[in-house]
Amino acid sequence: MNESPEKQARWDRRMEAPLAVASLLYLTGYAVRVLAHGLDQVWLDLCLAVTLAAWGVFVLDYAVRLRLSGLGPLRFVRAHVLGTVVLLLPLLRPLQMVKIYEKIQRRRDKPRLTLYARVMAYSSLTVALLGFAGALAVYQRERGAPGATIRTFGDALWWAAETLTTVGYGDVTPVTPVGRIIAVGMMACGVALLGAVTGSFSSWLIQTFTREDEKRPPGNYPGAS
Repeated sequence: MNESPEKQARWDRRMEAPLAVASLLYLTGYAVRVLAHGLDQVWLDLCLAVTLAAWGVFVLDYAVRLRLSGLGPLRFVRAHVLGTVVLLLPLLRPLQMVKIYEKIQRRRDKPRLTLYARVMAYSSLTVALLGFAGALAVYQRERGAPGATIRTFGDALWWAAETLTTVGYGDVTPVTPVGRIIAVGMMACGVALLGAVTGSFSSWLIQTFTREDEKRPPGNYPGAS
């Protein structure tokens, strides 16, 4: 009997809370290092140690999952592309907190919210976390660059909102190569999230109108003679 899937499920349950805490610590430590200007070096070093320790938890989790999967490294990477990307870009890791929100919304193994409401809620959480993380990363790269238009964290938040909503006024734009790479990723995420929300809302409307039509007596329709 192959116990690997069962072991993986036990590991997933065991690591849910530690990974959520590590994600919050990583984002907090990174945010303090970026935003707390003039902070004593000892506190900056402490924040760096916290972020590195949190990233160490991510690496440990990835390594254990690789071992429990029974796959070779290349096959595991191909099967877990998103997990590999998140490991290399730890700022995306706080999005794992959405899983915790999903469990809170469940009662007796049944979601407390409908599918469409969950899509809307998860999308909102994802936008908030991704926008904050993206603003931090862009602000860190852009604030001292020659010719930069993103000079304050407020500018970075405004830019993140423009990018995720695909509005793109163009009043503030990244000028560094890394900043532009982050912008491309934010644009792709924004398009995907808007598509998910729009599609879910449209499906909900169609389902609602269909149920109303099914409840009407035959012939009781507008324009029916």
